[in-house]
Amino acid sequence: MRVRIRLRLEGMMRALVTGCAGFIGSSLTDRLLAQGWDVVGVDSFEAYYSRDLKEGNLVAARDSASFSLVEADLLELASDNAGAVNVAGSLRDIVGSVDHVYHLAAQPGVRGSWGRSFDTYVRNNVLATQALLECAKDVGIGSFVCASSSSVYGETPVLPMDEEAECRPFSPYGVTKLASEHLARLYARNFGVPTVSLRFFTVYGPRQRPDMAFNKFISAALEGRPIEVFGDGSQTRDFTFISDIVDGIVAAPAARAGSVLNLGGGSRVSLSDALEVLGSVCGRELDVRRGDIQAGDVTDTWAAVGRARSEIGFAPKVDLAAGLAAEYRWLLGTP
Repeated sequence: MRVRIRLRLEGMMRALVTGCAGFIGSSLTDRLLAQGWDVVGVDSFEAYYSRDLKEGNLVAARDSASFSLVEADLLELASDNAGAVNVAGSLRDIVGSVDHVYHLAAQPGVRGSWGRSFDTYVRNNVLATQALLECAKDVGIGSFVCASSSSVYGETPVLPMDEEAECRPFSPYGVTKLASEHLARLYARNFGVPTVSLRFFTVYGPRQRPDMAFNKFISAALEGRPIEVFGDGSQTRDFTFISDIVDGIVAAPAARAGSVLNLGGGSRVSLSDALEVLGSVCGRELDVRRGDIQAGDVTDTWAAVGRARSEIGFAPKVDLAAGLAAEYRWLLGTP
């Protein structure tokens, strides 16, 4: 379904959120609407996981008169004849109607990025980003916030991961996210597009995608199934709760144009320790089965967040136990 973008009320800031039906995109959309923004959401409802889940993510937004949804592929919107077939207009029309762009649309997943599916990752993560940047260059906007990933670092011996460290992606997915960062920086330096790239570290919480670890682990525990873990559990991650990530995204326009910032929970936890916390949250002993490490999975991640703290005041607030309890309640269907 395609809709016409509503006229903006006088004095109201308007944002474009790409990937608005996803885990992070819908959470950001709800936050912006709650803060009095007008939001244009674009989502193609890719079949990576159930459309019903994505529709569920948008229930609150659809009830708001300040939200407009454009169901479309970004590259199709960017085509020359988009305005003729889409009542919302072309991608350039949409970008020209907003003050800020929050670009969260992407093809997710490290393990799925190998083989022939890499073409989808290049299309959705690189080409779509470039098309959006071209529009931003032409119309002028207040900020362009681009979602990146800790996957750009790859296997690094230096922890915590600092933005100045060499990036050596360990998966095709990481390669595409690093490419999108480079594009954002190039458009900032050459054309003055006020871009900020945010490297997300292992985001979790309510609305987490069903293919992500904590969603899978909690669902298995609730259904009495074994929890399947890749590796021996000694690998570490910097787990970051969704509301902390959204805090960082909303604050990102204050950063220097062309900058790159880590957004992480600020602490390093082994997967085995995280499963112990999860067992306490679930109130039961978990049946954990360990398997082989998967291609593209790095050993450790840990975000240095000093730059984000100084540039945008980023300060993660939700610890792992509280965050897992919130995701557990969400999957259980209780407030």
